[in-house]
Amino acid sequence: MARRTGRRPGNPDTREAILAAARAAFAERGFDATSIRAIATAAAVDPALVHHYFGTKEELFRATVAIPVDPAELLPAVLAAGPDGAGERLVRTFLAVWDSPTGVAAVALLRSAVSNEWTGRLLREFLVTQVLRRVLDRLDLDPAERPLRGALVGTQMIGLAMMRYVLRLEPVASADPEALVAAVGPTVQRYLTGDLRG
Repeated sequence: MARRTGRRPGNPDTREAILAAARAAFAERGFDATSIRAIATAAAVDPALVHHYFGTKEELFRATVAIPVDPAELLPAVLAAGPDGAGERLVRTFLAVWDSPTGVAAVALLRSAVSNEWTGRLLREFLVTQVLRRVLDRLDLDPAERPLRGALVGTQMIGLAMMRYVLRLEPVASADPEALVAAVGPTVQRYLTGDLRG
């Protein structure tokens, strides 16, 4: 009889207890104020088990929100060429994810966030800590402006997702992605680096 290789699957009840504790903690206290130790305590497990099942705090957070992609892998390419054109590259990357097979999970999450306050809090924390902060921290911006700039970028991205993938408003729903990049990208660029006073 051949031996199985790789990590043992572990106890699904333990994994679910950790996920439930993490969802509650992230929704109540936010990403920054939540620790692995606090999640482990709430789940009645050792903190090492949290790392065993989920790896880092960021990976655990993505699992609680059920996000199918890792922004840490996608965003460096958006920012690699510098601040000029970052808005267009961000919209292009966003559309590529949502138009791919993994976009189905993102649409389900967005629908749930609209009708469920708890899911909405988790999605907001994900956008702020895993996406917007990663982008804004790489740009030379006044720290006092970052929250407003991030929120404005969020209005464009979530608004675009709602119209294209949830409400399916035409002609946005069937538009060529590059047409949307050309239309929305400059607005996102202004929110990232432009003058917000005018």
